[in-house]
Amino acid sequence: MISKGGRAYALLKIMLELFKVRNFMSFREESYLDMRATILKQHPKHIIETKESFSDAKNGLLKTVAIYGANASGKSNLISALYSMRMFILSQIYDNSHTDNDPFRLEPFSLCSKNETTEFEIVFRYKGSRYQYGFEIMIPDSDDEKATQRIVSEWYYIDENKVFERNHNDVKFGTQYESALKDYKKIPSERIYISVLDYFLDDSKKGIVSDLITYLRKHFYVFSIPMIDFPVKRMGAFSSISRRLIEDEKYRERVVSYLRQIDVGINDLVVIDDNDLNPENGDIEEHKVVKSVHAMFTAEGNLDGSTEFGLFKESSGTLRFLAYIQRIIEIQESGGIFIVDELSDKLHPLLTKFIIDIFQSEENQSAQLVFSTHDVFQLTKEQFRRDEVVFVDKNEKGESTTFSLAQLKVREDSTFNKDYISGKYGAIPIFRTALEDEE
Repeated sequence: MISKGGRAYALLKIMLELFKVRNFMSFREESYLDMRATILKQHPKHIIETKESFSDAKNGLLKTVAIYGANASGKSNLISALYSMRMFILSQIYDNSHTDNDPFRLEPFSLCSKNETTEFEIVFRYKGSRYQYGFEIMIPDSDDEKATQRIVSEWYYIDENKVFERNHNDVKFGTQYESALKDYKKIPSERIYISVLDYFLDDSKKGIVSDLITYLRKHFYVFSIPMIDFPVKRMGAFSSISRRLIEDEKYRERVVSYLRQIDVGINDLVVIDDNDLNPENGDIEEHKVVKSVHAMFTAEGNLDGSTEFGLFKESSGTLRFLAYIQRIIEIQESGGIFIVDELSDKLHPLLTKFIIDIFQSEENQSAQLVFSTHDVFQLTKEQFRRDEVVFVDKNEKGESTTFSLAQLKVREDSTFNKDYISGKYGAIPIFRTALEDEE
């Protein structure tokens, strides 16, 4: 790694550059999650430099973005848009294997006339190349059981070179890719074209779409709304334990090192053999479980050995941190983005800051964090650059929009959290009086 002017230069591996959504849930008009850094000079360690001549991210890419807004402003909907785009694409890829899973359904903006298309686009970096992929879809009215979705347009570029552009069922190829793709022009109207290519291309050509699919599958992780709403104690049993936590001792040691740093009383994690009765067949089934190790003390406060607890006995915040930190470690190892709705839920503000600091550290050169929150404790110039703070606001028509603190021309030395609470930036709850409601 070479340092210049306080910024770290590194080979850009796997990072999100831009996400666009239109006509989805509360987002009627085009809205963006923009990870491209502005010309601001504050916190240079919070960005990763880009060097490509074709790049729109000439000032680098942000490691973190915090999303603020009032309840029902659309913060969660923006996270849901990221989640839904990913799931829609992957559901069509998985459907190529003829699974019995229902296709993932999208939800357009509902407070307007029908027959408007929904659009998603993503721009990301993967192993030195820049990928741009998007699609426009007509989603049928949920009351019309016979209607099916239709892909209206679709586009795919690699390093600004056109792979293909689709208009309904007509597809045109870029010069560089035409010979490899020209035999696969038949496209079902309800399917994205990359799913067709993934299914039909032979192994020698599949690399054209495999990087896009691999990025979404392995490097683009969203702690989705359903997961967040899952009862946290059940989440502890369901999602806090990965197979790797059980099978990989070195990985488990890394997880434990983070648990020790936050001082939740866990000294170790151990894997033990256990067995349960299968209620369906009455058989005793063996499996491995993870338990936390806590120190025991005498009445005088002297160390007196240790004991093991089932994870369900840990606090909700500890379980949530345990679920988060495993994914964070994996993203640090391989690159990618970690997207969380309400990161600070069940977590102490200092624990939230601990997670943010992991991503903003100089050592991190490949992992990004995007999260929504109400935690104004974090909203300071000491923690964030102005382009790392994004607000979501909703107008009187129920339409959400996004804007960054940098777009508001806020002074560098402003007190972000106090100004936000005072309403200076907008994106806060508006309280009506009883008289206003009667009018």
